[in-house]
Amino acid sequence: MTLQEKVCEFQARLRREEASRCLQLQRLQQSHEQGPQEKTNVIHTLQEELHTALPNGVRAVQRLGEPQEQHQQHSNRLIQEGEQLIAALRTQVGELEEKLLDQNQEVERLRSELGATDLEKHLELLVVENERLKQELKACKTSLLQEPPPPACTTTDCPHSQDAEALREAVSRWESQARPRQKRLAELEQQVLEKASRVETLSRQLEESKRHAGEMQRQLEESKCQQGEVEQQLSVRLRDCEEELARQATRPHQVKYVTEIVEVESSDSQQAVAEAQAKSVALQEQLSLQRQLLRELETQLHDSQRTSTQLRAQILVYEGEMERAQGQLEAEMQNLEEEKNRVIEEAFIRAESEMKAVHENLAGVRMNLLTLQPALRTLTCDYNCLKRQVQDFPFMLEKAITEAKQEICQVIGEVSSANQELLRKYKREMNLRKKCHNELVRIKGNIRVFCRVRPVCRGEHDSAENMVSFDPDDDALLYLSNKVKLMTFELDKVFHPQATQEEVFQEVQSLVTSCIDGFNVCIFAYGQTGSGKTYTMEGVAKDPGINQRALRLLFSEVTEKAPDWDFKITVSMVEIYNETLRNLLGDIQGEKLDIKMNPDGSGQLYVPGLTEFTVQSPEDINRVFELGHMNRATACTNLNEHSSRSHALLIITVAGVNSSTGHRTQGKLNLVDLAGSERIAKSGAEGSRLREAQCINKSLSALGDVINALRSRHSHVPFRNSRLTYLLSDSLSGDSKTLMMVQVSPLVSNMSESVCSLKFAQRVRTIELGNATRRQWENSSTSSSPTHDSVELDSPPVTPVPLPISRASSAGSTLSASSKTPTTRRRSQSQLSTDRLLGRAIPLVGDGGQDD
Repeated sequence: MTLQEKVCEFQARLRREEASRCLQLQRLQQSHEQGPQEKTNVIHTLQEELHTALPNGVRAVQRLGEPQEQHQQHSNRLIQEGEQLIAALRTQVGELEEKLLDQNQEVERLRSELGATDLEKHLELLVVENERLKQELKACKTSLLQEPPPPACTTTDCPHSQDAEALREAVSRWESQARPRQKRLAELEQQVLEKASRVETLSRQLEESKRHAGEMQRQLEESKCQQGEVEQQLSVRLRDCEEELARQATRPHQVKYVTEIVEVESSDSQQAVAEAQAKSVALQEQLSLQRQLLRELETQLHDSQRTSTQLRAQILVYEGEMERAQGQLEAEMQNLEEEKNRVIEEAFIRAESEMKAVHENLAGVRMNLLTLQPALRTLTCDYNCLKRQVQDFPFMLEKAITEAKQEICQVIGEVSSANQELLRKYKREMNLRKKCHNELVRIKGNIRVFCRVRPVCRGEHDSAENMVSFDPDDDALLYLSNKVKLMTFELDKVFHPQATQEEVFQEVQSLVTSCIDGFNVCIFAYGQTGSGKTYTMEGVAKDPGINQRALRLLFSEVTEKAPDWDFKITVSMVEIYNETLRNLLGDIQGEKLDIKMNPDGSGQLYVPGLTEFTVQSPEDINRVFELGHMNRATACTNLNEHSSRSHALLIITVAGVNSSTGHRTQGKLNLVDLAGSERIAKSGAEGSRLREAQCINKSLSALGDVINALRSRHSHVPFRNSRLTYLLSDSLSGDSKTLMMVQVSPLVSNMSESVCSLKFAQRVRTIELGNATRRQWENSSTSSSPTHDSVELDSPPVTPVPLPISRASSAGSTLSASSKTPTTRRRSQSQLSTDRLLGRAIPLVGDGGQDD
């Protein structure tokens, strides 16, 4: 919006505001002039009411001729009505005075606020001045358009740019000064409207009070008329009573005289005399009654006159109060008139000062307009230059796009050649990745902890409340909602309930492949019963678990290395049932084994009579697992339909020989499916199930004691407290890569068991077992054939090394479909010692050489 448009808008707004102010001021003056007249009318109305009340008093006096009780009642009622009338008149007078005072204050406030409305002449002068400025502005514009454009120059080089900026600041300052005035005008308009509504309300109330005062005055006049009539009637009756009394006073003497005459004249008329005497007595009694009544009437007359006198005195008091109020009103009106003149004079002076400031501002605007003309010409030149550049922009854009296409084609060619180089480097780095990965695993620590949350089963949907939540940004955090408390657990990896068997195995397959390189690996599943441990380790036929996937991966890796290496994979399965070690692949079902101390004095352990199968294909794996599952102990409980009642251990040994160098490696993979911890009250175990549960909980408690001892670096680790810990001592005491898969149930009913399992997992995660070593040796002149009868280490001295567990291989070293029952053989103690030394296992500390 330009300056001219703003000036026009401001002038129009001023005209409207001044017109509305003039109208409101006229209304206020009319209401102010009508105020004294209305007060005078109120005073006359009150006087009329008082005169109207007098006949009521007269009428009440006339009623004195009635019986005494009724006269007393009417007298009391008249007094009460008079008092009520007086109180009502006083109240109305007070209310009228208060309303008059409020109205005067409102009028005074409105006049003080609207005193500036007499500035119409000055506003007209301002309008004329604005019109003149418009004409000058139009003349300036026409002169600017007629002048020839100067040579092109930039805005920054213009010497009048500062003047233009100063002019803009002045315009903005004037606009900012005009805004509060406009806001003040709006507020005044709103206040005028409110005051007008207030004046109308007061006028209505004043009219109602006038009407009510007129009614009261009429009632007072009627009471005065009635009182006069009563007084006249009483006076007439009083005169009648006095005349009757005079007559009665003279009448007895005549009767006595007549009686005496009758007595003298005739003795025969005694009866008539007696009757006359009786009449005289009756007349005397009537006379006394009339006198008593007269006295009562006189008393009542005096009371009525006294009441009438009091009413007249009160009327005079009211008339004096009304005259005094009228005098105050006239004085207030004079004060208001003087205040109005003073406010108008002040507003006039203020308007003159503001008009002077406006003239000064207009002079500054003229000067600024003169200085802005060069800047306007400069801006016109700049606009023409920009217009030409915009016209040339499509051609420049098309040229830039063509150059960008050429550069992109060149970059694509360079990227293609660089891609070929990267592929070559990638093949070279693939060989180094394996070495770096093994080194990374060794640096991280030996025991890593993964957590897997099983999904909610089909029968649990109705009562299941998921208490487990995950961090979307960190797959190593797990949250448990325990009532109002949120518990956080940090592990190495957390699997969602939607995680597949393949995703879980992707995280552990690096440990499985390190078994081929000669490392000892142990993966065991831990958790409460029904949390999915057996499913994770074994799986089902359509979706196998870690056990079968590990063996298939080993077969694929062995096949890739087949040209240079010759590998032999053997499998053993054992379970710990009620603290008894049982061979799951033996000929005798439920064959019990024992863990023995090696008699050569080396302090190492071995399991005599353990059956071992050599597998060479997935079919062999399926038959081995089928046989092991048939022999494993399972049962049904309240918590799990197929609850494992024992700890199952799958032992996979991978022995490799380099056909060209004779270099040998031997690795062992222990896959452990621990039985689940359970609460007897929840599982409902009884009889043999109860004993199984007690043995399971005892062995898991012993495992917890071993973990605590390892975590605290105690000098004594209680491996012998349970056969489970005794059998896993080589995996937990060092020289092994160990991974724990903790299984968690998502149900709130299993909250306490889940918390215990996760806390145990966090303790396991802090254990440092030391770096695992690779079990390998080179063939020498002293070594025998690759049947592990004798081996050598990488460095002297050369000492026989036993295998961790005594194994019995099949007769043909291969499990065929026709022979499911292998022949077992016992390894010699020297072979066990040689294999044990290859594992470089740490002897049990603090066992004291005791045997379980």
